Amino acid sequence: MRISDFQFELPEKLIAQSPLEPRDASRMLAVNRGSGVKRDLRFKDFPSLLRDGDLVVLNDTKVFPARLIGQTRSGARIEVFLVEEVADGSWVVLARPGKRLAPGKAIRFDERLSGEVVEKLEDGKVRVRFDVAGDLLNIVQEIGRTPLPPYIKRAEEIDSDRDRYQTVYAKSRGAIAAPTAGLHFTPETFATIEELGAQVCQVTLHVGYGTFEPVRVEELADHRVSAERFEISPDAAEQLNCARRDGRRIVAIGTTTTRSLESALGDSNSFAAGSDVANLTITPGFRFRAVGAMLTNFHLPKSSLLVLVSTFAGHELIMSAYREAVEKRYRFYSYGDCMFIE
Repeated sequence: MRISDFQFELPEKLIAQSPLEPRDASRMLAVNRGSGVKRDLRFKDFPSLLRDGDLVVLNDTKVFPARLIGQTRSGARIEVFLVEEVADGSWVVLARPGKRLAPGKAIRFDERLSGEVVEKLEDGKVRVRFDVAGDLLNIVQEIGRTPLPPYIKRAEEIDSDRDRYQTVYAKSRGAIAAPTAGLHFTPETFATIEELGAQVCQVTLHVGYGTFEPVRVEELADHRVSAERFEISPDAAEQLNCARRDGRRIVAIGTTTTRSLESALGDSNSFAAGSDVANLTITPGFRFRAVGAMLTNFHLPKSSLLVLVSTFAGHELIMSAYREAVEKRYRFYSYGDCMFIE
């Protein structure tokens, strides 16, 4: 298939610019893969869609404020978005504006943190070596800004972004973007899930640039999603393996959780505890072996995430669901509404 098969018309006013309050107030489109039936619900209805014994799997990664604002020696403002630490301790970053950042260019962020461009890379990226007085990530945590996606068009972050662009169960720092399907959950959601007889476990995939990197090829067979590291604890592996042995449904919260689970299971019949690399590119023809149902937000046209969801539920059904969501004025993307696919 071609990436152009995943285009749809989305009015800009449907792109959510701020989160709803409370978290669980979002709308939810429930889609049944077998019947093709679509229902308009609220996220508060999510626990009622679970079956007794379902295992709900969350991604507990924690977003760190990966946007840094600095200046060159000439006083030019530079915005740096941390993407990935490399083996020598330098970082691959997205820089804006990046055209003037030749190797050797110095950037100052504050009295404790400065950097020097080491290498210019493709697609607007550069490699920067930081000079830091203290622990880099601790300083970034203090002076950095919430890494909101570019389609949230605000001049600056608002005070609530640090809390709301983070799941209530986030604990493992390392993501540069939120696993947004989890943003709808509240402590009350989990209490209701447990009351109804479902179980919950957590895995970790630190959401990186690969998750939202644009698809730059027309033929999906030529596309590769960048690898991201994930971790499964011994307790989570045991819960996942018990669910599979018992024939119980595994419900993935978000595409990052889905990619972790399908990568972890691979061609084997069980999940192993430990760290590994999620290097799957899920496109039509992929056979899902781990995930039986999925909660996900509404994704960008022609994105690898939309391709993944379409592969799970079927291209025609998902594109029809997206058109219906537009007609019914669902809110799209990170701070938007959600879809449950079973």
